[in-house]
Amino acid sequence: MNQVNKTSPNVVVLFPDQLRALSLPLFGEQQIETPNIDRLAADSLVLENAISNCPVCTPARAMLLTGRYPQTTGHLINTTRTRHSEISIGDTFARAGYKTAWVGKWHLHTGLWPALDRMPQHPDWVPEGRDRLGFEFWRAYNQHMVFFDGFVHKDDWNYERWEGYETDGLLNYGFEFMDSVGDAPFLLFLSPHPPHYTPFKFAPDHCYERLPKTLYLPANVPQQLQSASLDMYRHYLAMILAVDEMLGRLLDYLEQKGLANNTIVLFASDHGTQGGGQGVNPWSKKNPYENSIRIPALLRYPGVIEPAVSQRMTSMVDFFPTLCGLAGIPVPRSIEGTDLSGRWADTATDHSAFIMNFSKWFDWFQDGAEWRGVRTQQYTYAKWLSGKTELYDLYEDPLQMHNLAGQVGALEPQLHEMLQVHQRQRRDELVPCTDWKHWLDEQRRVVRNAHGPLSHPESEPDWSLLH
Repeated sequence: MNQVNKTSPNVVVLFPDQLRALSLPLFGEQQIETPNIDRLAADSLVLENAISNCPVCTPARAMLLTGRYPQTTGHLINTTRTRHSEISIGDTFARAGYKTAWVGKWHLHTGLWPALDRMPQHPDWVPEGRDRLGFEFWRAYNQHMVFFDGFVHKDDWNYERWEGYETDGLLNYGFEFMDSVGDAPFLLFLSPHPPHYTPFKFAPDHCYERLPKTLYLPANVPQQLQSASLDMYRHYLAMILAVDEMLGRLLDYLEQKGLANNTIVLFASDHGTQGGGQGVNPWSKKNPYENSIRIPALLRYPGVIEPAVSQRMTSMVDFFPTLCGLAGIPVPRSIEGTDLSGRWADTATDHSAFIMNFSKWFDWFQDGAEWRGVRTQQYTYAKWLSGKTELYDLYEDPLQMHNLAGQVGALEPQLHEMLQVHQRQRRDELVPCTDWKHWLDEQRRVVRNAHGPLSHPESEPDWSLLH
């Protein structure tokens, strides 16, 4: 059913990978300048408490695109093939009359895995049809880490290389799409892999030239990780500067084409990075700490959203229904998140985000790093399968260096009850991650979730859920 009208807003989502909030000047980093992120923030609603509920690429991206938790989608580890029956934000907008495009990293399929981990890296194809979840214009790859002259696929398994650095190459594809849609409203996802790790060159030279000669790390990075973390952080900040330039070119384009006033812009990420904090490998994530779970989220819609700062807890599953609400599109009944478009001022202190990790490794089921937790405005509480409990007061201890577990009286049981409510709602259990292996078949397709066995992984969606 075509639901669009002349005033239907366009939607552009710029979604860099592994960008933590705390490395942006907007959220406190003072060693770089990001004039374009600041420019967007000045006209946006800044979501101070946007959280990556499961800070690993594939589970987080599945939440963004489906509005559903890992316990439902079955995305517990990376490089899992998404069920064809999932109704995505691409499906929803396309069936409402929008032109849809995905440009950049996808990571919701198996692609060439496990061959992808070998060198040299190769184009990583996502087949046409339901594996692309309703995105029609396709300049994308499942997962690779070639940032200079890297490759995307288009309408079939043939590939082409972009020219130069990834942020420039992908944005040029985005311009190609927006130039092609005519008067139709559009939904465009721009998903650059930087500032993620790569075994190759990280960023353009001119981005390194903008960095100070000496960098400093926060106090939660222990001495034994200082050298490795400083090396990592120089690459990381250089890539952030490239992302900032990408955003600036995007905002300029929207203004020059007369699209800015009728385009919703969301700037966010799938998760953060530890950067050595809490003694964790600098490039790792999947931990219940702000470095891993707190992401930037800026939302601009001129004339509709007033520039402001919101403390409302915002989960990955909330972005899909919120964009539907802003665009005037019915929220599918499959959604487990919340449309926050009219609730920015609702910042009750008992709101919480359900946070979690399943596996010790990114692409395999490996026991040893299972935890569940909650993040409120003031506290982070996490229970590990190993028996460890962590509780941090983010107002008093933003670097999470002083574990209050066992020291705070009635607060800890209250947070534990919050966690149990989330787990009951999602039918979740804190068990060894290898207990979940049977959720995937031999092709890494999801055949089971927390509710039990599922239909064939290539079953069609129940489109009645759109209404």
